[in-house]
Amino acid sequence: MTHGAHSGLYGPSTAPDGFEHEPDATAGYWSHRAKNTLPPPDFIGPYARHRPLPTPGVEDRRAWIIGGGIGGLAAAFYLIRDGHMPPAHITVLEEMDIEGGSMDGAGNPEDGYLIRGGREMNWNYDTLWDMFQDVPAVELPEGYSVLDEYRLLNDNDPNYSKARLMRNQGEIVDFTDMGLTHSQQWEMIRLMLKRKEDLDDITIEEYFSEGFLSSNFWALFRSMFAFKNCHSLLETKLYMHRFLDSVDGFGDLSALVFPKYNQYDTFIKPLAGMLREKGVRFQFGTRVQDLELSETGAQKTVTGIVCTVAGQPQRLEVGEPDLVFALTGSMTENTAYGDLDTVPQLTVGRHEPGQDSGWTLWRNLAEKSDVFGHPEKFYGDTDQSIWESATLTCKPSPLVDKLKTLSVNDPYSGRTVTGGIITFTDSNWLLNVTCNRQPHFPDQPEDTLVLWVYGLLMDQPGNHVGKALPECTGREILSELCYHLGIEDQIDDVVANTKVRTALMPYITAQFMKRAAGDRPRVVPEGCTNLGLIGQFVETRNDIIFTMEASIRTARIGVYKLLNIPKQAPDISPTQYDIRNLLRGARALNSGKPFLGERLLHRLLDRTYYAHILPPLPEPETQRDEAFEAEVDTLAAKGGAALKALGSWISNVRKGFSSE
Repeated sequence: MTHGAHSGLYGPSTAPDGFEHEPDATAGYWSHRAKNTLPPPDFIGPYARHRPLPTPGVEDRRAWIIGGGIGGLAAAFYLIRDGHMPPAHITVLEEMDIEGGSMDGAGNPEDGYLIRGGREMNWNYDTLWDMFQDVPAVELPEGYSVLDEYRLLNDNDPNYSKARLMRNQGEIVDFTDMGLTHSQQWEMIRLMLKRKEDLDDITIEEYFSEGFLSSNFWALFRSMFAFKNCHSLLETKLYMHRFLDSVDGFGDLSALVFPKYNQYDTFIKPLAGMLREKGVRFQFGTRVQDLELSETGAQKTVTGIVCTVAGQPQRLEVGEPDLVFALTGSMTENTAYGDLDTVPQLTVGRHEPGQDSGWTLWRNLAEKSDVFGHPEKFYGDTDQSIWESATLTCKPSPLVDKLKTLSVNDPYSGRTVTGGIITFTDSNWLLNVTCNRQPHFPDQPEDTLVLWVYGLLMDQPGNHVGKALPECTGREILSELCYHLGIEDQIDDVVANTKVRTALMPYITAQFMKRAAGDRPRVVPEGCTNLGLIGQFVETRNDIIFTMEASIRTARIGVYKLLNIPKQAPDISPTQYDIRNLLRGARALNSGKPFLGERLLHRLLDRTYYAHILPPLPEPETQRDEAFEAEVDTLAAKGGAALKALGSWISNVRKGFSSE
């Protein structure tokens, strides 16, 4: 049967007016009702992974994708899989001579490897896993996917850390203690209760108390996600919702899953290889400066792409039915590089990236209309968006010996090593170091380890070297690391066996800058007929940024909207509403101790079907009556006799369960 021979039985090939391609689970109450054929907005599951029918005429349309990072590659993927566009009709325009964008992995053992950043992932990056379930595996036989490979690896080698926080030159901090008072826990709870619309242009430090910002919890949170105190409170709120199900794994990092190799070899290489094999065209050495728009009333249609190809100005014609997907901004734009004896030199000003930068396209679009947002809010102060990373290529040395004492497995075993970053809480730079599974690169020699280091705070002198991080050579960064590990007296031996490559990135957390509604454009800005915007500087309903998931989500939404496919990109996983996660999170924030009122819940539920949703109580069963009475007395002191009466009522209800 052909696609058109279904006589309407399978519905139209395009979505009806009013169809929501990017549903919002927070927009209103959802319920089953007549003719409500769509699942809840945040429904995740096989029923949401159906294949839609082709949009009429898609076989004659073409697509131009500006940016060969994960967002651009995802746009090509969804155009093919769900949009049924012929792969040969898709062209990826990339400024560099290799795809991948910020998701890099380069170098060799002789010169040293280089990774500007890493990726922390969890189970609920549903759009990412939706795509990679259809991308062939890197090492497993034909028929297996990247998702299969990733899941099998992490099931067999669980991730955790035994040295997540350190201080005093090698002392491991008790990372089960979040260090939050009850009032500081309420600061976080109140933030989660606030409406997103009420948090425009507010910074983290304007909301949270000094005590909260000096707690172990904040050290775990900010180092894991790279938040500075001057960054957006709204983005912090979105992160707290997104990772609510992971709070009790923040300390030992057991909430995370990691790949076998670096991000380029794990994700970019197999995805780009599949797209090439299907026929997608890649054009490198192409920097796009502007898009020509034809405006008819409120409608805006891209008619031409203004770019430079191999240094020569060109204009690419965009046909009437064609689509354009464009990256707005780049968090790794204008990266400056250094090495063991060289300090990276920035080429941009604090407030101005220059005319020939990765921000130029977005700036030119924003000058045409407010629907394209306000890029200056994000690139306008590099002091707030900058930090630096260093990649260490290590032969055996005292650094490797020290690493072994902090690892959950032998670093040379191929299994989980540090389980993620180790943060030095008393470092003026807020220095972090991690060793992922080794080898981190497929061609890495057996006696070599690749470590990654980053410092978040750029304006303070190092505790040991006495200089700000951007002023340091790789040798000085290595010396500062050895100081915090307590092996500074062996630095010469470490340097002799370690190669260092540094990356100073002025815009690496530009996406976290404080912002207001309208500062970031929507995926398909109002009135645009054939333009979708992708990447980290685009507004979505509820998702966070600085993740692979965010870039892929923007691409998926753009494809569905511009082709008007009757399929939704689901809202983020509904785990934030799960009472089990709320209870586990509350217990974790209270450093593993029962929160006030938790024993009342145990009394009510511990002999019912729902008993399993509560975290186990820490004391022996013989002492639980006494602990319960003490909690009721505390609540009564806070809330009066009514609360004590409630405790008695719950006890009677509980007896009723057991007697029946």
